[in-house]
Amino acid sequence: MNFEPYPFEKLNHLLEGITPNPELTPSVLTIGEPQFETPEFIQKSLQESSSLLKKYPKTGGETNLREAMRNFVEKRFSTKLSDAQIIPTFGTREVLFNFPQFLLFEKENPVMAYTNPFYQIYEGAALATRSKVIHLNLNEANNFKPEINEEELSSCDLVILNFPNNPTSSVLTKEELAEWVYLALKHNFVLLNDECYSELYTDKPIPSLLEASTYAGNTTFKNILVINSISKRSSAPGLRSGFIAGDENILAEYMKYRTYVGCASPLPLQSAAAAAWNDEAHVESSRKVYKKNFEIAQEILGTPIPDATFYLWIKVKDALGFTKKLYKKYNVKVLPGEYLAREDTKGQNPGIGYIRIALVENEEKTKEALQRIKECLDEQ
Repeated sequence: MNFEPYPFEKLNHLLEGITPNPELTPSVLTIGEPQFETPEFIQKSLQESSSLLKKYPKTGGETNLREAMRNFVEKRFSTKLSDAQIIPTFGTREVLFNFPQFLLFEKENPVMAYTNPFYQIYEGAALATRSKVIHLNLNEANNFKPEINEEELSSCDLVILNFPNNPTSSVLTKEELAEWVYLALKHNFVLLNDECYSELYTDKPIPSLLEASTYAGNTTFKNILVINSISKRSSAPGLRSGFIAGDENILAEYMKYRTYVGCASPLPLQSAAAAAWNDEAHVESSRKVYKKNFEIAQEILGTPIPDATFYLWIKVKDALGFTKKLYKKYNVKVLPGEYLAREDTKGQNPGIGYIRIALVENEEKTKEALQRIKECLDEQ
């Protein structure tokens, strides 16, 4: 298997040998890791449950964590799940890598489709399963939403969507998601939406594929799955708490598979995660911070405020050249869009000519970094 280096490794190689301006404080806007303290009540829960380290955790998660996750889904998406329709996971990255291996193991010539640009673990899973890949390109001409090609989709075994989207910040309406539900049922492929940015909305709550499935009349979530995480919503990526939810028939077999994977979350982490999933007040505070950062970007760069996430997807003339110049002259790191995408069968890479900026710092640092980026943009 020929796994591609991760985008950050490619960035390090691109910037190798460049000395950044020593007169400016370094600013790193490359990784989607919130640079804020994890809320105190979550930390306290972790500390108070440290004695549980003496016990083995269950692969399927403790009752209090499962209930907290189900409560979150019911309150946030008006969707009531049975215990069989949700599995706590060790974050979502591991799911995105091992679920396709579970699902496609017996397929002779598996086919995966996923949004492009993409979170690179999708590509890793495709390589691990030796799948043929269909790229669902996200282009400005289509408002960074995937175009539907039924002929291609009819051959798919697994389709991975990612809305709200990393890196373009685009979203799909409930009706648009429902179109994908209809396709999954019509062509009998499994449809999974990566919803890890669903809680970082700037105005109206973003719909889940679960809501869209119910809207489409698929109340049992046949062929439908979603994943979600507290990493972004709670500034707690170190807790590694996520879930996969939806089709209980698929999840029953996947649960058996997971007992062999050995990725059960330690009990203190589960206790802290349950506290985080059960609380909404701290998430509202996070949303306000990220929206303020978008407002600062709008003021400085003139960029519109996205519906969700904390990313800006900005068009530039030469992303690689711009990234190097920005680092050398202004001591700011951003990520070239082409590192987050691949050429499709027509030789098109939808990431070329864009940079991704992660607005994960406080207001003061964000303003300073964006002012430097503005100067560099003006010099193009």
